[in-house]
Amino acid sequence: MDKTIGEKIKLLRKEKQLTLKDIAEKTDLSISFLSQVERMKSSLTLESLKKISEVLQVNPSYFFSNDTEPHSNPKVIRGIDSDKHLTVNQFIYKDLSGSQSNIGFNPILVILNPGENKGSPFSHFGNEFLYVLEGTLTVQINNEVYQLNKNDSIVIEASNPHYWLNLTDSAVKFLCISSG
Repeated sequence: MDKTIGEKIKLLRKEKQLTLKDIAEKTDLSISFLSQVERMKSSLTLESLKKISEVLQVNPSYFFSNDTEPHSNPKVIRGIDSDKHLTVNQFIYKDLSGSQSNIGFNPILVILNPGENKGSPFSHFGNEFLYVLEGTLTVQINNEVYQLNKNDSIVIEASNPHYWLNLTDSAVKFLCISSG
């Protein structure tokens, strides 16, 4: 049985012996909000998930992976663009690594629903390669704003404050391949 995002956050938080207060202090999110997220009483924004992921030292795709066992053989992932979660979350992360560990990069399919424009720029270790499959993605790097359309791509040095936004009326689908 698959665990919810909230259950995975709680399990990982407890494994790392962190309290809700510890997470709250490091993310600037309230303890009550984090508690509601863990109980799936409140939904996450992309920014909140990234903050929590950073504190828990995992890639955000960890919370969307159904497979917890690492694979050493190639694994085909089918049905990648299923939109069954569109009404549940403001965004979808789909881990494309097949749970392969230590490959040096994290390939993720991201779908941002219309209006997913909350949050502010953040930075982290590594680089990100973004490739737009559908729609128009707005990318903010430092104080520069870039509009990426279908088949456009960009490489971001992730130590620069950056953020992805969907300012349109339709979902935007893109690949994010991050290192680090």
